[in-house]
Amino acid sequence: MRSYTTTGSNGVLNVTVIGDCPEEADEYTHLISKTTDRDSSISHGDGEYYEFEDGSKQLVLAEFWLLLRGSIPVILAYTLQNSLQTISVLVVGRISPEHLAIAAFSYMFAMCTAWLVALGGTTALDTLASSSFTGGSSKHDLGILLQRSFFILGIFYIPVAILWACSEPVFKLLGQDADLSRESARFLTCLIPGGLGYIYFEAMKKYLQAQGIMRPGTYVLLITSPINAALNYLFCYTFEMGLCGAPLATGISYWLSFALLVLYARFVAGHECWGGWSHKAFDNIGPLACLAFLGIIHVGTEWWAFEIVALAAGRLGTISLAAQSVIMTADQVLNTIPFGIGVAASARVGNLLGARNANGAARAANTAAWLSMLLGGVVLAILMGSRNHFAKIFSDDEGVVRLTADVMPYVALFQIADGLNGSCGGSLRGMGRQHVGAAVNIISYYCGALPLGIWLAFNGWGLKGLWVGQCIALYLVGFLEWAIVVLSNWNKEVDNAFKRMDPSERVEAGIMPANGSH
Repeated sequence: MRSYTTTGSNGVLNVTVIGDCPEEADEYTHLISKTTDRDSSISHGDGEYYEFEDGSKQLVLAEFWLLLRGSIPVILAYTLQNSLQTISVLVVGRISPEHLAIAAFSYMFAMCTAWLVALGGTTALDTLASSSFTGGSSKHDLGILLQRSFFILGIFYIPVAILWACSEPVFKLLGQDADLSRESARFLTCLIPGGLGYIYFEAMKKYLQAQGIMRPGTYVLLITSPINAALNYLFCYTFEMGLCGAPLATGISYWLSFALLVLYARFVAGHECWGGWSHKAFDNIGPLACLAFLGIIHVGTEWWAFEIVALAAGRLGTISLAAQSVIMTADQVLNTIPFGIGVAASARVGNLLGARNANGAARAANTAAWLSMLLGGVVLAILMGSRNHFAKIFSDDEGVVRLTADVMPYVALFQIADGLNGSCGGSLRGMGRQHVGAAVNIISYYCGALPLGIWLAFNGWGLKGLWVGQCIALYLVGFLEWAIVVLSNWNKEVDNAFKRMDPSERVEAGIMPANGSH
């Protein structure tokens, strides 16, 4: 039995290794020493005592607990983040079923466009920032990556804003009702200013998460969520702005969330890695832009499939569209669980790859998969238990409530697969393999399950047929991605993590000679 000690700024962390594996302890404690003074949800805490051996149950359980503690604040943050638009839908939905459908449809389109830039594009920071934090030569490299992401993601948002402003003919081209197309276009146009705030807020969260600071997003949203509810009610009813009041209120809430997160990073924790504005942010933008684009494709290939389902539901009638809107609004909230685990997993895997801990990264990825399936099972049980009353949260229409209850078993069934998809997708993003996840999604959704669901929907199954297809697709994606993660060469992934760093970082870290040769 060998003991190893690492000292963080807040205390001493003792790690006792049973057996002869000093390399594992050196790599493990190196990572913890990088995060021990930042956030206990990522570190094991100051002065805590652990005993483990390589491959032991104790080590796996310690990793399980670490990921659970890291995931909870992330899940809460994404739940609260989605609650901003969920509250908006609830406020507008009380006006009429038509307004409910318009608001839910508009936010779903926003999710598959601008929110996709935020949640998919910032996965580049999951890959680059987490490994740079533990493996980079300077802590200020992280601040440069954040600045670079502001610039690149802002550029990516421009075509989305143009699309929103011109979305009415697009919706008509997709076969949507003329009134729905017109009102949804108005709704999205009002949301354009707030979209950029959502993207920058997400980038700030990833900057802090790479440092192991997971909780500020939750703190900020606990403040802005009630403000958002008050603004939505004030704009829609008191100021009598109707449908347009909701996106304006929600957009203000997004910018307020971003501003509060910046203040947290400046005055509480996270400012050490900033280093000030630098022209280096405009150097070597290719890797981050490429990973951001692939991240958008990876996340988008799944979300676009759900958008196609929504478009198909619109052709099944108003009740089907309203029920689909209820289910999708709820699913966006529930999806925060697997997506939150995926974010925690990608940060953890990236940190461990940057710390040159191949075994630890593999263990973290597999542990995250089991954690996500466990939580997916819990969600499945809750949905099945509440399926007959669930839609009443959103609508009093009996037809909507009844149809939602009929479809809910299929939605509940895919929660386990959705969890596996979220966690393994997060691990792939931590490895910088967004393209692999995108390929799996394209094959699973578009080459089989999605066409099958649409065929079933218009051949007697209705809305249930669409969700049968989604259920099949998610199980295919989940187990394929897990197989890819399990079969990965993790030593090679460590090498790839350093190859993605800026050349100057690699030179200063002694990984690449100054003349640029390998």
